[in-house]
Amino acid sequence: MQIIPVLDLAGGVAVHAQAGDRARYAPLTSGLVPEHPGDPVALLRAFHATLGVHECYVADLDAIQGGALQRTLLRQLAEFHTGFAGALLVDAGTNQPGGAIEVLSCGASEVVVGLETLHAFADLSAIVQVVGPTRLVFSLDLKLGTPIVHPAMQDASGTGPDALSLAQQAAGAGVTTLLLLDLGRIGTGCGVDLGLLETLRRRLPGIRLLAGGGVLTRRDLERMRDAGCDGALIASAIHAGRVTATDLAELTGSADWGNQSEASASR
Repeated sequence: MQIIPVLDLAGGVAVHAQAGDRARYAPLTSGLVPEHPGDPVALLRAFHATLGVHECYVADLDAIQGGALQRTLLRQLAEFHTGFAGALLVDAGTNQPGGAIEVLSCGASEVVVGLETLHAFADLSAIVQVVGPTRLVFSLDLKLGTPIVHPAMQDASGTGPDALSLAQQAAGAGVTTLLLLDLGRIGTGCGVDLGLLETLRRRLPGIRLLAGGGVLTRRDLERMRDAGCDGALIASAIHAGRVTATDLAELTGSADWGNQSEASASR
């Protein structure tokens, strides 16, 4: 299973995401780099050097909320990231092909299209056609189990489709990587919805399935793996030291990560 650390960016600063309440997100203080609070480049460097992880999910919260794309910072992260074997997954509120191309031009390996900013599945299909399925991730955005949908995706009564039907529509649009992300669980340690994860795995057996929101300990990651998850997003648990480099090495089966952890501990 892949382990994918998360960087949430607001105003050029890495912030601590909790329960989807973005107005209250504060600069992140991490046990990985306690001397550099809120420094996204220092955090990305620690993901590589301390944890041995070469993938990263980046949420540009400014762009997701309708503001400007943090182009300079995204390019800085991508420049540092270049040369490592991994992917930089970037969610910047993209909902059109042009926006997806712009995110990729900033150095992203994969562009994330989130449900909360998507207006129609026809737009998602158009993005797939332009950038290709291997460079796109569809994020099934939930808040405590309820899909977060744009008003354009709701019916006249204000209700929207359920999570499973949305996932199936995304697959029908050509998506081959799906991220189950519950914003209400982020930073809470309550774990992901394993039942929904297992259902998605059964219904969409050929899709690459990622999940995030609420990981507390290594045991949560093991449960996600056993439920059929191909990759887990993680943030608070690694910054607080509840999930260690050794845990990640053993979960992914990477001897190199374990060796890096031992070398770091000896310094």
